[in-house]
Amino acid sequence: MTSSELMFEGFNLMFAGMGFVIFFLFLLIYAIEFASKIINRFFPENESPTSSQFNQSQSTTVSNVDDIARLRPVIVAAIAHHRRQQGLK
Repeated sequence: MTSSELMFEGFNLMFAGMGFVIFFLFLLIYAIEFASKIINRFFPENESPTSSQFNQSQSTTVSNVDDIARLRPVIVAAIAHHRRQQGLK
């Protein structure tokens, strides 16, 4: 085989491989969409938030603020210790 024939076969193989990959990816996308529709049909989610979910999200926010308030002195002490070890101001 000449070099031009080898180059042609290389391009042919490359485009065939890329075409197969693109076909497989489109097939995968449609399969996932189909599975999503089936799952949503048989197992629908309630989209209205209940009061218990609302209260739970508020308590999480309050506990995060409380955690930051408790950790602030620990963080300041760790920074001071690091600066002392490094000989910084």
